[in-house]
Amino acid sequence: MINVQLLDIPLSVDNCLQQVQDDGAGGTALFVGTVRNQTQGRSVVRLEFEAYAPMAWKEMHKIAETVTTRWKALHVSIHHRTGILKIGEIAVVIAVATPHRQAAFEACAFAIDTLKETVPIWKKEVFEDGEVWVAAHP
Repeated sequence: MINVQLLDIPLSVDNCLQQVQDDGAGGTALFVGTVRNQTQGRSVVRLEFEAYAPMAWKEMHKIAETVTTRWKALHVSIHHRTGILKIGEIAVVIAVATPHRQAAFEACAFAIDTLKETVPIWKKEVFEDGEVWVAAHP
């Protein structure tokens, strides 16, 4: 099963993890990306995420399909946040359930790395002394 969501409300790690529960899974890997309080030595006040939703959803679904095929994942769940996020809030959650643990680790790493490279999501980093738009996933 594939579950892909692009949401403008707080993400739930539990919800994402529940989407991949399976008695046939020997391993489940989870990645949670949060907003940190500094970037390159500058204090971050907040992040603002924007996405081209139709393409973002399509690209995240493509990543999940690749994970399902390449690592024989039983379930893949990818949730990404849009809107204004405060320090400590969750920006992305990825959960992958596979028959074996190594595949789960590899698949989860592939999913976040590929998401950073291919999904049209942008973020504005708001600092104490200014702001800058950057690719959310350089």
